Amino acid sequence: MDYGKIKLSVEDGVALIAFNDPATMNAAGVDTAEQLTDAFGKVADGSLGVRAVILTGEGRGFCSGANLSGGLGTGARDAGAALESHYNPLMSMIRTLPVPLVTAVNGAAAGVGCSFALMGDMILAAESAYFLQAFRRIGLVPDGGSTYLLPRMIGRARAMEMMLMGERIAAPKALEWGLINRCVPDAELMPAAHALAKELAAGPKSLGMIRQLVWDSLDADWKHQLHAEAKTQSAAGKSEDFAEGVQAFLQKRPAAFKGR
Repeated sequence: MDYGKIKLSVEDGVALIAFNDPATMNAAGVDTAEQLTDAFGKVADGSLGVRAVILTGEGRGFCSGANLSGGLGTGARDAGAALESHYNPLMSMIRTLPVPLVTAVNGAAAGVGCSFALMGDMILAAESAYFLQAFRRIGLVPDGGSTYLLPRMIGRARAMEMMLMGERIAAPKALEWGLINRCVPDAELMPAAHALAKELAAGPKSLGMIRQLVWDSLDADWKHQLHAEAKTQSAAGKSEDFAEGVQAFLQKRPAAFKGR
């Protein structure tokens, strides 16, 4: 399905959502945010039968950041208004997806594009990819959740360095810092992303519960998190996949999970 600024396809329980504006190296304007919201909404409501998602970019880059055309930077527009109306709700939707998200980063992940990349539960990057907090270069502040994500992912010192200095962090360094999960040769990025997503899509319903527990833990205290684990375990224990997992274990065979 071609929305115009993004593409959406589904195969074997895996949704592939791709930024698709190569002329701007996939700059994410408000129109792109609206289309992403629609696509991720279809994933979230279960209408596509999706059990894992890949987010990537067409062409030479993942996402070069917000689209700066249309008056932004001239004083004619409130640079924060679109965050409240479009980008923040989209990021919150992605955070609460009921299925795992794999981000496959090719080329530049800059500005809000860096934020999109970091929303992955599993983050894969091509060796030539890089991550850039470009905001300081144009006199703005990081957005898309970057000031929340980066200190929690790589610590305050490195997060400050990325945001205050605005320097590119190459994929190998990002792996060394713990910013991403895997760094692979360029030609292997999408095959690796598809293989990983298919493995996740073949997993139990509890994978979606796990991702939500981990995301929620970023804001939770010890007592609350223990309670959340117990509550979620009760829900997981009532799933068909749990029953299948136990039977498969007892029968010494691979489990055939259905995501239910």
